[in-house]
Amino acid sequence: MSGSRFLQLLRRFRGAAAIAALSASLLVFVAACGGGEGSADLVIYSGREEDLVGPLIDQFEEETGLDVGVRYGSNAQLIATIFEEGGNSPADVFFGSDPGSLGALSDKLGVLPASILEQVPVSFRSPLGTWVGVTGRARTVVYNTDALTEADLPESIFDFTDPVWKGRIGWAPTNGSFQSMVTAMRQIVGDDETREWLEGIKANNPTEYPKNTPIVQAVANGEVDVGFVNHYYLHRFLAEEGDSFSARNAFMRGGDAGAVVLVAGAGILKSADHQPAAERFIDFLLSVEAQQYFSDETFEYPLVEGVAPQADLVPLEEIEVPDLDLSSLSDLEGTLDLLRSVGVIP
Repeated sequence: MSGSRFLQLLRRFRGAAAIAALSASLLVFVAACGGGEGSADLVIYSGREEDLVGPLIDQFEEETGLDVGVRYGSNAQLIATIFEEGGNSPADVFFGSDPGSLGALSDKLGVLPASILEQVPVSFRSPLGTWVGVTGRARTVVYNTDALTEADLPESIFDFTDPVWKGRIGWAPTNGSFQSMVTAMRQIVGDDETREWLEGIKANNPTEYPKNTPIVQAVANGEVDVGFVNHYYLHRFLAEEGDSFSARNAFMRGGDAGAVVLVAGAGILKSADHQPAAERFIDFLLSVEAQQYFSDETFEYPLVEGVAPQADLVPLEEIEVPDLDLSSLSDLEGTLDLLRSVGVIP
């Protein structure tokens, strides 16, 4: 592995802080797999966290008898690793948590069989057939119910640049789903207006968090009044703590990027050594059994026909989503450059 190329890729996606994190994740993976993936029947690189998808992967192993090796990490870390490994990557499947990361790998992914692609609506899969959405994840604004009602919130994500929100916002600019939202904003209104929005939010002194879960907790604790998150994080708290939890979601209206529905999805690398097993795994993710798991356990939107979301979720058809092709969210590098130029990320 070329040291200079390795560092260049990491800095391209996340900056110097990612180096230590990726090094740690690689050491953990090597220790877990005995130094290599050669004995596995299927190798998955997962940008989805182990506590979310690990039980489902274990179930796939049990049902199929296949030995599955999984490398967990952030989308950016795993993308950098795949580019560095090139054609020698042991990865068969990339399981990403947002369409931006899947699009960034489009040149590395092969075309999926029609039998897989056609299980999911066209709007939630790559038009090139290189990846398929597995679950839907709506962007929302979570708000503190002791301080606000939904009627107190603006209808557009752009209105949070109003100085009335100074010191009251939580966000996670290094988080992949936030960056996909910004990429969507760039596609909808252009870079100049997106830059103005970022500068306006920054001027309101938002509190930065590493990811969505602590934002929701901070909102409920009253540390901030609102936060920009994916919808399902709140529902995990509600499942554990009940209706007394002092936070709820509000969906932005008018079809702006604040209400974009992202997808977690999967694709198979062109260099995959275990193509049949990889196809079998993605087909399993789209099975009624797995889709019901996502609906019941992670509170995401199932994407296949015949599986309903949780009853307390706003139906997808009622969300005023922007008119946007998810495959257009592949310019992660451009979004990162914009975030850096505004001083939002290092």
